[in-house]
Amino acid sequence: MSIISLNSKASLGNHVDHHEIVVIDFWAPWCPPCKAFVPVLEQAAQQHPDIAFSRVNTHEQAEIGQAFGVEVIPTIVIIRDQILVATQSGVLSKNALADLIQQVKATDMDKLRQEITESESTS
Repeated sequence: MSIISLNSKASLGNHVDHHEIVVIDFWAPWCPPCKAFVPVLEQAAQQHPDIAFSRVNTHEQAEIGQAFGVEVIPTIVIIRDQILVATQSGVLSKNALADLIQQVKATDMDKLRQEITESESTS
């Protein structure tokens, strides 16, 4: 699967609504580590056709980065079943990204939803 550039909140919402797992790379064109991470992301996208990979240029779409609390780039955000399940800042190696993706795939989403519900009810 190819990597999609998200250029609005609407495109992000549509992307998340239509895919079980979404990996978002927050980056900027002036960021050398962001550029170095692209081949790792591209390889992961080829290895995981069941996952939607995307990128958000924080220079052009600052509001999307702010909505996710992105303060450092590159930052990877992974959403599964419309729930934010992982955030990792900094350049990841291909093995580190593969491990993170495996952890997300192994997440018990029913248990996670229950934990979120319980946390919200005690707040």
